[in-house]
Amino acid sequence: MSLPTAPARSVSRPRRSAPRGLALAQLVNSVGDGAFYVTSALYFSRVVGLTPGRIGLGLTLAWAVGAVAGVPLGHLADRRGPRGATVALAAATSLSVAGLLLVRSYAAFLLVVLAYAIAQCGLAAARQSLLAGLVEPGARTGVLARLQAAGNAGIAVGAGIGAVALHLDTSAAYLCVLGVDALAFAGCAVLLGRLPAVEAGGGSGGGERRSATVLRDRPFALVTFLNTVMLLRMPLISLALPLWIAEHTAAPGWSVSALLVLNTGAVMLFQVRTAAGVTGLPGAVRAVRSGGVLMLASCAVFAVSGGLAAWAALVVLVAGAVLLVWGEMRQSAGAWQIAFDLAPAGRQGQYQGFFGVGVPVARMVGPVLLTTLVIGGGVTGWLVLGGLFLAAGAAMGPAVRRAERRTVGNAPRSTGNPGKTVLEE
Repeated sequence: MSLPTAPARSVSRPRRSAPRGLALAQLVNSVGDGAFYVTSALYFSRVVGLTPGRIGLGLTLAWAVGAVAGVPLGHLADRRGPRGATVALAAATSLSVAGLLLVRSYAAFLLVVLAYAIAQCGLAAARQSLLAGLVEPGARTGVLARLQAAGNAGIAVGAGIGAVALHLDTSAAYLCVLGVDALAFAGCAVLLGRLPAVEAGGGSGGGERRSATVLRDRPFALVTFLNTVMLLRMPLISLALPLWIAEHTAAPGWSVSALLVLNTGAVMLFQVRTAAGVTGLPGAVRAVRSGGVLMLASCAVFAVSGGLAAWAALVVLVAGAVLLVWGEMRQSAGAWQIAFDLAPAGRQGQYQGFFGVGVPVARMVGPVLLTTLVIGGGVTGWLVLGGLFLAAGAAMGPAVRRAERRTVGNAPRSTGNPGKTVLEE
């Protein structure tokens, strides 16, 4: 699919409605994501006829390739214009989901989920580049917080749609869910196409040199690695904690759903407020550091939930979940600001694509690592995991200072106080 070149016009004063347009697009495609997440495994097993092992292997391979593809697709967004790239990649995601309707063999499954993962990872990078062009630097983290809240709301609605399909448990119901997801991404493409165009920032020459820039930026790679470690919180709430509750605590089974609802609801209600004070690199580093402390505290609280009476275990688990989501929101806000501020001008797409690799890597590595630590290691495993969060958060400051020395003078600053950087903190 060819990408239209953006007109040679900078959007120095983007429309006030651009953040609302981005949030609406996020809400729409998240409805499809939520429905897909809760039903895809059963669709692949009961309708397509695949074993759980083959499904897991295929998805792992697909997300691994998608993670790698995010960098060149982000670079393409820089070179050709982020609005055109986001529209094309949202449309490609819609087509790939529609392709799942026709999958009836493992080979077809691999091809389609590979296309889906590549389009999704590329869309994430291109959308970040588009946001950077449409939103003033000091407002980007706040806008991302609103997008996160909108995304969680959409996922909650989509999960409700998926729950209906799970209740019906028929091929037609699962196919309808895939149709909803495909239509949601098509709608997302339409909404993104209505946003103002942003001038392509990659320049006209030195394409090979520019495309490899982020891959040679070792300080930024270290920042990305530390962020990936902290993103292990994702499979913690969705996989490791439910298994811990089921196997090591006396808490009622419904507590798993309750904690997931608490996490989603807290992000919807408080992510924007939590991110409001993060306007520059110094504040971003403090936010990530405090996120590491809070996630260590949550792990320590979860660790003592085993062996308690049912009601006591539930109270302790809720306390740990509150600490975890608070740390999650602090870490997310800081990470967004850091990723934007350390990316050189005109290269947001490839840098955001590289930084975004942390999400699929955490999803691939996290389940094995966390189940080994938490389920196999018990209290000690929880404390080791919390120590990883704490260490990654503490190391982010020195890593960002090193990366800032590399990019100072070349990257735009998103700080609320332009005269102060992390180097002066």
